[in-house]
Amino acid sequence: MNGKVILVTGGARRIGRSIALALAAEGAQVAIHYNSSESAALATAAECGGAPVFQADLENVGDIRAMVDRVAHHFGRLDGLVNNAARFTQIDPLRIEESDWDFIHNVNLKAVFFCAQAAARVMMQGTGGHIVNISSLGALRPWQDHAHYCASKAGVVMLTKCLAKAWAPRIAVNTVAPGVIPFGNTDERIERFIAATPAGRAGTGQDIAEAVVFFLKSTRFITGQLIAVDGGLSLK
Repeated sequence: MNGKVILVTGGARRIGRSIALALAAEGAQVAIHYNSSESAALATAAECGGAPVFQADLENVGDIRAMVDRVAHHFGRLDGLVNNAARFTQIDPLRIEESDWDFIHNVNLKAVFFCAQAAARVMMQGTGGHIVNISSLGALRPWQDHAHYCASKAGVVMLTKCLAKAWAPRIAVNTVAPGVIPFGNTDERIERFIAATPAGRAGTGQDIAEAVVFFLKSTRFITGQLIAVDGGLSLK
């Protein structure tokens, strides 16, 4: 991936950080997006060899478009996008309010589309590129207290397929669905998921990053596809 310019949304922490580091190790020029985690973004950027950081509120389409324009202007091109930024909350469906729904969907689905659209417009001016959307095991399996979240991530899976069809053959669009990827302390529910995972362990950010790198390096003949990186948990 030497010289390829890849924008990673939510690249400051957790899975996004793992993806950014893996891409830098592959020789890519990484652009790290953040919203409010500036210090974490700068730390990740330093680990990536001094990668530039770009602030944007992904709830604002104008911010998204301006960010992608800044990335394209800085590097003179854009070869890939990783739509990683997301939100997660747990709420009984009977208690979900409009604000709860919008809090999740504005970033998890709406922003994914508009980031992809802005990036695709730049890629179409060049030689094309790759987009990888991070979905979730929650897109494949129903979680009763996460109806709003599961719906947003299921939307990402279908959006991936639609955009793959719309933008072929210039842009390949694929999705990675992480399983249980804990950062920090776990609770009883997470431990049950880990115990049920055929691989016998929780996943790591590096596990997800390897799948993302695979898609970004692959032929554009692979498009509209989903890889569940979940240790086999979705087989249950």
